Amino acid sequence: MGNRVTLAREDFEWVYTDQPHADRRKEILAKYPEIKSLMGPDPRLKWIVCMMVAVQFLAFYLVKDLPWKWVFFWTYVFGSCINHSMTLAIHEISHNTAFGNNRAKWNRWFAIFANLPIGLPYSASFKRYHLDHHRYLGGDGVDVDIPTDFEGWFFCTRLRKLFWIMFQPLFYAIRPLCINPKPISQLELLNVAIQLAFNALLYWAWGAKPLVYMMMGSMLGMGLHPISGHFIAEHYMFLKGHETYSYYGSLNLLTFNVGYHNEHHDFPSIPGRRLPMVKEIAAEYYRDLPCYTSWVKVLYDFIMDDELSPYSRVKRRLTGDIKQE
Repeated sequence: MGNRVTLAREDFEWVYTDQPHADRRKEILAKYPEIKSLMGPDPRLKWIVCMMVAVQFLAFYLVKDLPWKWVFFWTYVFGSCINHSMTLAIHEISHNTAFGNNRAKWNRWFAIFANLPIGLPYSASFKRYHLDHHRYLGGDGVDVDIPTDFEGWFFCTRLRKLFWIMFQPLFYAIRPLCINPKPISQLELLNVAIQLAFNALLYWAWGAKPLVYMMMGSMLGMGLHPISGHFIAEHYMFLKGHETYSYYGSLNLLTFNVGYHNEHHDFPSIPGRRLPMVKEIAAEYYRDLPCYTSWVKVLYDFIMDDELSPYSRVKRRLTGDIKQE
C-alpha cells in the first residue's frame, strides 16, 4: 500500500488555547445583536425532509425492476447524493432546527424518521456525539470527529488516504467505540429497532434491489464522493493555525449550507438556511478567513499532499468539568 512518507505528520497539532468560536460569537453578538433573530427553527426544514424521504421511497419502488447495472448506476449518481444530503438534514435536526428547543423530543423522533431511507441506524447516536463536538472541539478523548492515533499513523500515503476516504462511514462508526464509548440509550435502541424493521419490510415488499440501492447509496455517498469533501474541508488543518474552514460553493444547495462551517460553529442554533445572512451581517469576521470553493479539490489536495493526513487536526486537552450528552 505504499511506503511511509517522510513529510507526513507524526502527531496531531496540539494547542493550549480554547476553540475560537465562543469568543468570536460573543464579539459578533455584542456588535450585531440582530443576529439573535436568526436563531430558532426553520419552518421549511420538516417539509424538505419529508419530500426527500418521499423521493427515496419512490426511488425504492422504481429500482426494484431495473437491471443490476442500472441499480448500481442510479445508486451512485442519485441515491448517494440524496442519502448524504439526508445525513446533513439529520445534522440540522440534531440542533433542534426542525421544531425548536421547546419540542426537543419531536426533533429526536423526526430524525429517526429522516434516518429511514439511509438504512443505517445512526441518528440518535449522532446527536449525542455531535453536541460534544461543538462544545469541546478538538477535545482529546471527547470529540470523536478527531481520527484515532491508528488512523493518523497508518493512513499516511496517497493510496492509504484514498482507501481511508472511501471507507469514511466505517471509520466514523467505529471511532466513538475507540475514543469515547457511551452507554447505549433507550432512544438508540429504538432507532436500531425501527430501522431494522423498516429494512426488513422494504426487502419483503420489493426485494433486494431497493435494499442494495439504499445501503450502497449511503456508503458511497459518504465515501469517495464530491459531497463527502466536507468531512475533510471542515476541520483538517490545511493552513497552520486554522482549525475550521468554510466552503462557499454550489453544493451547499444540496447540503443545508453545511459548508458555512465557521458560521455554523459560531452559531450552531442558527439553521443552515440562515447562515449566509450571518456572513453578510458580520462580513468583517469572515472575509479574511481561509475558505474553499471546491470540495472535489479538497479531496484531491488531501490525497496528493504528502504533508496532509488524518493527523492534520488541531487537538487540545480538556480541563475542568466536562459535561457530555
